[in-house]
Amino acid sequence: MLSVNEKGLEIAEEMMEWSDELKVKTTELSNGARVIDCGVNVDGGYEAGLMFTDICMGGFGLSSITVRKVNDVPLAFVDITTDHPAMACLGAQKAGWRVNVDKYFAMGSGPARALALKPRATYEKIGYEDDFDYSVIALESNQLPDEKVMEYIAEASHVEPENVIALVAPTASIVGSVQVSGRVVETAIFKLNELGYDTTKIVSGTGTAPIAPVVNDDLKAMGCTNDSVIYYGSVFLTVKGINEALFKQVPSSTSKDYGKPFYKTFKDAGYDFFKIDANVFAPAEITVNDIETGKTFHSGHLNGEVILESFGISGI
Repeated sequence: MLSVNEKGLEIAEEMMEWSDELKVKTTELSNGARVIDCGVNVDGGYEAGLMFTDICMGGFGLSSITVRKVNDVPLAFVDITTDHPAMACLGAQKAGWRVNVDKYFAMGSGPARALALKPRATYEKIGYEDDFDYSVIALESNQLPDEKVMEYIAEASHVEPENVIALVAPTASIVGSVQVSGRVVETAIFKLNELGYDTTKIVSGTGTAPIAPVVNDDLKAMGCTNDSVIYYGSVFLTVKGINEALFKQVPSSTSKDYGKPFYKTFKDAGYDFFKIDANVFAPAEITVNDIETGKTFHSGHLNGEVILESFGISGI
């Protein structure tokens, strides 16, 4: 059986070994659990962001960084590839675990979810769950977890606390920006799943999105990082059978909340996520190659103007 925690552990151990070079810091808590700070009290960097992203995909996806232009403005882009899309994206990368212990809160993603089955319905749908002695979780938070938080994760994952490793990065950090844009393929697969498509029919997936510049505010960072995918995320999927009408519903432009930077949409909604149309959380465009019929479809479009407005890029 393929284990997302086993593969994720290999990358996490490499991060701990090369912590100085990656500009991250590992702390072992009194209960033996280990926390890798990727941006709370350290700078982190692009390499750490790529490894964080790969761990989120349970080691069954590969990320890299390049530079491309948006309306003649050079920006960093993250490229994502996976040959195990449902398992890597829904079974690991999806931010499907709300880690809430006392006053600590973080959105949890990564391999640990496949041990704790958070949420169970996702794993029932893709027919996957992990079985491994170590639990590796990625936390999006501006605070580091303590022993109590790690014990909660251990108990839910059915492992000992000393076998839990947590990577932590705030949204407003280099690693945070990389890993959110690194969810570009996941957003397409998640949207297809929500539309009722059997995501186990997706053979391979690849995608790209700009990496948002770091801003000094977690709420605004959340807006910029989401906009990277919503307005300039491109995805290509290879599948075994798909309904063309369903596929056309994937791009973010099908949402009534499409058209302005996400931070403005969030502010207009009174900072209430439940008042925002969930259809906006999707890539800007998608191309699908159906290897059963040999047909290839494209839907959606890129929107450079909103990206540059969202990123606050001046001097254009």
